[in-house]
Amino acid sequence: MDSNDLSLNVSREILQQDPAVDAMKSALTKRVLDMLAKLAKNDSEKYQTFWKAFGQILKEGPAEDFSNREKIAKLLRFATSHDDKPEQTHSLEDYVSRMKEGQKDIYYVVAENHRTAASSPHLEVFRKKGIEVLLLSDRVDDWLMNHLSEFDGKAFKDVGRGQLDLGDLEDEAEKKAKETLAEEHKDLIERVSKVLETKVQEVRATARLTESPACLVVGDHDMGAQMRRILEAAGQAVPESKPIFELNPEHPLVQKLDNEPDEDRFADLVGILFSQAHLAEGAQLDDPADYVHKLNKLLLELSA
Repeated sequence: MDSNDLSLNVSREILQQDPAVDAMKSALTKRVLDMLAKLAKNDSEKYQTFWKAFGQILKEGPAEDFSNREKIAKLLRFATSHDDKPEQTHSLEDYVSRMKEGQKDIYYVVAENHRTAASSPHLEVFRKKGIEVLLLSDRVDDWLMNHLSEFDGKAFKDVGRGQLDLGDLEDEAEKKAKETLAEEHKDLIERVSKVLETKVQEVRATARLTESPACLVVGDHDMGAQMRRILEAAGQAVPESKPIFELNPEHPLVQKLDNEPDEDRFADLVGILFSQAHLAEGAQLDDPADYVHKLNKLLLELSA
């Protein structure tokens, strides 16, 4: 590199603060991003080869380079529920072009691997309604989404976080049914809450499930499960938080649970559902032996 504007003192500290170096960096970054955008538009096959090699590095861009966040976002590629394939071939522009009428947000799910993401119980209502969801499973993805708040005026929404609100994508009957869920199943929620009072921050009935009996949800302001596991594996301290346990009142298992008169057996069944919800999101059980014991006990009772 040669420039008459560069300081004669070429120590690292001086160059890092040199306006000329900053200008070069900005110009080179713009040129590279423009070149990649041109490649993605004119030769998707070659761009896909680039993405396979450097995609995870590019995903660090929105956090590292705020000024070019939108340009970088257009270059990102994802796996989605549109075809359920593990290959990351769909752009955010592709996703937006396929959004349902009345859809205002871009939905995504984060999991340990593609299979877990694609089979997440949080997708059930979205599949039922034909709403596409980004399937994120790279280690950098949870961190990426913390820095990529919106695209093309559409906010990103984690389908496993907070209360489910599909807005205009729900009809009036569905909205009314959701409003009465908590009251209709108040007694069941109270019984389950007593069993899990030390393990969860809340138990609630949900309309987000259509096939599974239960799932775990992260609080609106809590750290995602994937990020928590990454930090814990790296020996980092993470803030303590408890999941929200959601029950599907329409599921036969939950209906049988509601009618169980024996409180000890009720507690065992709740424990099994709670552990299964952990397993469904790819988490490790704190006490696998206890889960196996309760499940075996239930199987013996059913076969007696």
